[in-house]
Amino acid sequence: MRLTLIGPGNMALALARGLEKEHELTVVGRDGERLLAFTQQLEKHAKTALLEKYDMDGQTVILCVKPHALAEVGKKLKGKADTLYSVLAGVSLETLAKHLKAEHRVRAMPNLAAGHFASMTALTGDPARKEEAITLFNAIGRSLWLQSEKELDIATAVAGSGPAYLAMIAEALADGAVGAGLRRDDAHTLVQGLFNGFPGLLEAQHPALLKERVMSPGGTTAAGCAALEREGVRHAFMEAVKEAFRRARNDG
Repeated sequence: MRLTLIGPGNMALALARGLEKEHELTVVGRDGERLLAFTQQLEKHAKTALLEKYDMDGQTVILCVKPHALAEVGKKLKGKADTLYSVLAGVSLETLAKHLKAEHRVRAMPNLAAGHFASMTALTGDPARKEEAITLFNAIGRSLWLQSEKELDIATAVAGSGPAYLAMIAEALADGAVGAGLRRDDAHTLVQGLFNGFPGLLEAQHPALLKERVMSPGGTTAAGCAALEREGVRHAFMEAVKEAFRRARNDG
């Protein structure tokens, strides 16, 4: 497919790295030098275009700008897209329709793992583009079509924001190991290995059962889990999802 990415930011770069192998890309932005720097980070050549001069008529567009920039971008973009995919957290289909013309609209919430073909992307919007959306975003990992925008906002709080939560866990585990006396490089290597091996375990078994398999009576894992429960870690993560969901519902 021919795809247009609007907004050369971090998410657009992650998407471009994942999509460039199978699709022809055009990257649109306001700064020519920034666009050039963006394309230099890709393996394949991508076309570039300035926002003020780009006509999206009949194109498949992935909108990657910051939510607060939507109104300004909408004023400058010309034409009517065939399909508009938006990765703007918290911006509803109704709001998108107010600012950008498109025949079909789909909201997508990938995460930064897109650049490693490992994104978990939630999708919702025009049912006429369901299969295309799933196929497109499967190119950068896995995708899940949801039935409502509320469900997508919940998914945003989990899969979209999740890499930040997991990064905090990884950092804390490494810091804990260093605090107990392990060298920093070794702590980092251990945490990397832990995270690399975990997806296969999670695919095979429910998280509660995984925990039970590791936790032997009176053992080290039981002691560690008891400490986590004392500090309210489980509750903290549940609250993190709730808070992120509330923010996502504040339509930009």
